Parts: sequence; structure tokens; C-alpha cells
Amino acid sequence: MNYMMILTVFAGICVAWYVVTSILIYADLRRRGEHVNFVWFRMMLPWYADHYKQITKTETGKIGPLFYHWVISINAALAIVILLFIVRRLN
Repeated sequence: MNYMMILTVFAGICVAWYVVTSILIYADLRRRGEHVNFVWFRMMLPWYADHYKQITKTETGKIGPLFYHWVISINAALAIVILLFIVRRLN
């Protein structure tokens, strides 16, 4: 298995991690009684993640762990995809 395939698999894992975390944020907001529009969820996801962050910080004094998972997963996927383009360009 070459390094391009390994990076592609890691990018896919990061995207799956992002999707799962987004769904968990959706479920958590719904459980707390917040109105979350499923139709516009993808477009409103940054706002919902920020709302989740504010709610958890108000309740516990700390930002909820799902927010960190959400931010890290999408940034890791972006970094890996950029690295893939760079490596592909150099070859």
C-alpha cells in the first residue's frame, strides 16, 4: 500500500469522524430541547456547533468534547487533502 492510499484512507476516516461528530452534536442539541432544523443542518452546522459550545460552557463551565472533536476532525481532513495535493504535485 503506497503513501497516497494511506493518506486517502486517513482523510476518509477524518471525514467519517466529522460526520459522526456532527450527528452527535445534532442529537445533543435535540436532547437539550433546542430547535435544530435537519433540512438546513449542513449549512447551519458551524452555527449549531457554536451553539453547542455556548450551551455546554454555560452548563458546566467547560466547552463540551464534541466541539473539539468536530473542529479537529474537519481540520485534520483538510490538512490531509492539502498534503495529498502537494505530494501528488511533486510526483
